[in-house]
Amino acid sequence: MSDDGHQQDGHERVPSRQRRRFPEISSRAYEHPADRSALVALRKLSGFDTVFKALSGLLPERSLRLLFLSDSVRVSDRQFAHLNDMLRDACYILDLEKVPPMYVNQDPLPNAMCVGLDEPIIVVTTGLVELLDEEEMRAVIGHEVGHALSGHSVYRTVLLFLTNLALRVAWIPLGNVAIMAIVTALREWFRKSELSADRAGLLVGQDLRASMRGLMKLAGGNHLHEMNVDAFLEQAEEYEAGGDLRDSVLKILNVLPRSHPFATIRAAELKKWAASRDYQRIMDGHYPRRGEDKDTSVTDSFRESAASYAGQVRNSKDPLMKLVNDIAGGAGDLGSRVRRGFGGFAAGGAGSGAGAAGAPGSAGTTGSTGTNGSGGSTGSTEPPRDED
Repeated sequence: MSDDGHQQDGHERVPSRQRRRFPEISSRAYEHPADRSALVALRKLSGFDTVFKALSGLLPERSLRLLFLSDSVRVSDRQFAHLNDMLRDACYILDLEKVPPMYVNQDPLPNAMCVGLDEPIIVVTTGLVELLDEEEMRAVIGHEVGHALSGHSVYRTVLLFLTNLALRVAWIPLGNVAIMAIVTALREWFRKSELSADRAGLLVGQDLRASMRGLMKLAGGNHLHEMNVDAFLEQAEEYEAGGDLRDSVLKILNVLPRSHPFATIRAAELKKWAASRDYQRIMDGHYPRRGEDKDTSVTDSFRESAASYAGQVRNSKDPLMKLVNDIAGGAGDLGSRVRRGFGGFAAGGAGSGAGAAGAPGSAGTTGSTGTNGSGGSTGSTEPPRDED
C-alpha cells in the first residue's frame, strides 16, 4: 500500500487503511447490464478477439505506443512512484495479473484513458494528477484498471478508429451515414461502459465520497471549499426531472455526441449502485468468478439489459420517459398529454411557441463535445482524448 500518512508533491496523503481484495473477480460483477450484455455477446463470437487484434496493424495503436513512450513519462518505481503504487494496488485488489503500463502526459485538461488492442495502456494527464487528491486519484486509476479487466480498451480503440474513419468518408454518399450509425450505437454502449468503470473505481478505492469528489472536480475544478457533494447530486435530480418534452429532446441531442455520461449523472448512478444489494454482496465476497465467464448465457445477459432499460424508463422522472411509460401502459388521452408535455408548443401557439423554442435553443449546444467526443484524433500525431 502506498498510503504513508505524509505529504508528497502537494497531494494530500491519508492514513493507511485496509481495503478488501477480490480474488478471481469477473468483470461481470461490476458491469452495467447494458455493457455486460454487449461484452458477453462479443466474447461468445468465435475468433472475435483474434480478428480485432489482427486489425491492430491497421489502427494507430503502434503509433500511440511510440508516441507515449517518446513524449510522456512512464510511471514506475522511479517516476511518479505514488501513482505506480496506486496502479499496482488497484491491480492487486481486482486481481489483474498483468499490470498495464501507465503514462503521464503533459496536458492541462484533466483526462484519463485506457486504449490498446494487444495490450492496454493507461494514460493520465498532468491536469488530472494536479487536480485530484490521493483517494480521488486511486478511484480514477481503479476506473482505468476496470476498463482493462473488462476488455473495454479493445472496443474503445475500435470506436476511435471508426469515428476517425467517418470523418474521412464523409464525402461518400451514405457511407458516412452507415458508419455514424455504428458509431452512435457504440457511443451508447461506451457511456454504459463508463458507468461500469466507475463501479470498478469504487471497488478499488472503497471510498464513495472520494469517488464523488473526483467527479465533482471534473465538473467544477479544484474548488472543494466552494462545492458540496449533496448539492451536486441534487443537480442530477433536477436535470432528470426538470423541464418538459422539449427539454427531454434536447437532453438526447446533447448526449448523443458524447462518449461519457454527464458528471452529475455518473455521480448519481454510482451512489445508487453503492447502496444496492449487488455492491454489498461483492464487498461480502459473493461475486461471479472469471472461471464462470465461459458459461454465461448471452440470452440471460440481454434479458438483464432489457430489464435494466425498462426499469430506467419506469422509474425515470424525465417527462419523455414518463410519456413512454404511459404509452406502454396504454394511457388514454395521449394527445392532451403530449400537448401538456410540450407546454402548449405542440398546440401551435405562435407567441408561446417562438419564445419557448428560443430559450432552450441555446442550451441545446453542448460545450463538452471537445473533451468527450472521441473522434478525429486517432489519425493525427496527437493522442486521442477520452475524459474519465
